[in-house]
Amino acid sequence: MRVLGIESSCDETGIAVYDSERGLLAHALHSQIAMHAEYGGVVPELASRDHIRRALPLTRRVLEQSGCTLQDIDGIAYTQGPGLAGALLVGASVANGLGMALRLPVVGVHHLEGHLLSPLLADPKPGFPFIALLVSGGHTQLMRVDGVGRYQLLGETLDDAAGEAFDKTAQLLGLGYPGGPAISKLAEAGDAYRYKLPRPILNSGDLDFSFAGLKTAVLTLVKREGVAHAADIAAAFQLAAVEVLAAKSAAALRQSGLMRLVVAGGVGANRQLRDRLNAEAKRHRFEVFYPPLELCTDNGAMIAYAGALRMADAQPGDGRFSIRPRWELAELGAPTD
Repeated sequence: MRVLGIESSCDETGIAVYDSERGLLAHALHSQIAMHAEYGGVVPELASRDHIRRALPLTRRVLEQSGCTLQDIDGIAYTQGPGLAGALLVGASVANGLGMALRLPVVGVHHLEGHLLSPLLADPKPGFPFIALLVSGGHTQLMRVDGVGRYQLLGETLDDAAGEAFDKTAQLLGLGYPGGPAISKLAEAGDAYRYKLPRPILNSGDLDFSFAGLKTAVLTLVKREGVAHAADIAAAFQLAAVEVLAAKSAAALRQSGLMRLVVAGGVGANRQLRDRLNAEAKRHRFEVFYPPLELCTDNGAMIAYAGALRMADAQPGDGRFSIRPRWELAELGAPTD
C-alpha cells in the first residue's frame, strides 16, 4: 500500500510517500523558520497562509521523486491534530479534497503518534514494547508503548516543555528563534560547570518533568551576570535539561522493567542529549533508538507511516473532515486488524 502523508500542524509543511512493502519512497519539507524568526515565534495566520502556498508544489515534487503519480496512491493520511487550527485546516482540506477527487481512503493521524512511531522508520528499528521519550517544542512525555495505539502515559511536564524552555532561554540570551539549535551551538563554546543551575523535581520519585524553574533560574542569572558569559549559561542550562531528561528516562526503564528506549520529537536531535542517553544505555545495558535526524522535527514521513498502520480504519474521502487542535494521545485506540 502506498500512502501520501501530509503534515501541517505548525510551521513546517511536510509531504511524503510511504510504501508498506518498500518503505519510505520520498519526502520533502518546507520550514517556515526564517519567516517566523522576525517575530520571535510562530505567527499562526502567517503559518496557515504559507502552508497553502507550499502544500501542492511539495506534493508534486514528492510524487515525482517517488516515481509515482496520484493514480498510484492507495490512501492519504494527514495530521488531524493537535496543532494550530488554521494550519491543520490546510492539510486536512488538501488531503480530503484529493481523497474525494480520487475516491481514496483518507485517515486523520495524531501528530504525537507520528513522532512516537517515527523511530520505526530507522534501521535498526525497535520492537514492542518500549519506553518512549517524546520531547519537542510543546510536549515532554514518557510513555509505555506496547503496540500501535497501546500507549500508557507514565509522566509529563507540569509546566513548560523542554523545547519551550530552550526557546525561552535562547530569547533571554538574545539568540532569537528557534532556540534549540541556537542554544546547542552556543553551548559548544561554553563551560557547563561555570554556573550551577537547578534540576527541577529530579528526585521527586515520579516520572513527571518541570522546566519552568530552570527557565526562571536562567532569567535570574542573566539579570545578575548579563550575557557576557552567554556560552557558559547556555552550556549550564543544556546540561541541566539533558540530565533531567536522561535521568527520568532511565527511571522509567527501571520501573517498567523494559530495556528499550525510543526518543522522538525535535529535541531528540540534540547531540548532547543523544550522547548522554547513549552513555546511560551503555552503563545500564539498555537499547536506545532515535529517528533519523531529518525526521526528528515535524515531517510528512511520520504521518504517512502512521497513516499506513491505520489505513484499515480509513473511510473514502467524501469532502467532509474535522480537525482536533487539542487531542490527547491517550484517546487513541489500537487500529483495526
